[in-house]
Amino acid sequence: MVKLDDLLHERRMTLTELAERVGLTLANLSILKTGKAKAIRFTTLAAICRELECQPGDLLSYESEASGL
Repeated sequence: MVKLDDLLHERRMTLTELAERVGLTLANLSILKTGKAKAIRFTTLAAICRELECQPGDLLSYESEASGL
């Protein structure tokens, strides 16, 4: 699960502003935000964490497929 929306809200930052700061397209960042991304580069993750002043665990969490039962 990607908690990008929560972090952006807490930091009062828009997705557009974050995209500009980390050098990603808004479309690619939106794919990450919605949880549709299949992978993320470590450099991208580091840049997002740098700009949001967070740790990777603040941004990403693991939910097993069985957790919905």
